[in-house]
Amino acid sequence: MITYIALLRGINVSGKNKILMADLKQMLLQLGLSNITTYIQSGNVVFTSDEVDATVLSEKIHTQILNTFKLDVPVLVVASSTLQTIFNNNPFLSEEEKEIYFVLLATTPNATLVSEINKGTYATEKFTITDHCVYLHCLNGFGKAKCNNNFFERKLKVQATTRNYKTIAKLIEISKNIEA
Repeated sequence: MITYIALLRGINVSGKNKILMADLKQMLLQLGLSNITTYIQSGNVVFTSDEVDATVLSEKIHTQILNTFKLDVPVLVVASSTLQTIFNNNPFLSEEEKEIYFVLLATTPNATLVSEINKGTYATEKFTITDHCVYLHCLNGFGKAKCNNNFFERKLKVQATTRNYKTIAKLIEISKNIEA
């Protein structure tokens, strides 16, 4: 069994796209997933599966949410080992944890688009773009950031979802507990 983390984008935000975590967990059990643990109400799920392709899991969960809850929300599934590697490679380790965000990418961005976005200057934000993640350092917090999730999706033409340092660290901790 492989331990995965599913990141749902845009659920339970400002009263929109409401999904109770208990209902989400029940739906995931019906898909044959096991050891399911949710973390906070914003769509973070750790689980195990014998499926070896995270993309297949993303599509299955997306389709099941659409069928069950009538919500079309993006779903990104990553193996816990992949998330651990992303976390470990964070170039902003010397910065305040509360200023660090991970914009996780569903697909590898086009090199030309990455080059274009890297030409810009942003007074209160710094970022490093990799194949799977945009590491983002926001001096004034993510809520005021120009370089937010929508910005990177639009500029890189990839689907993305963003989590803060604390959430990524907690998801890794949960996944380690499941694997133990």
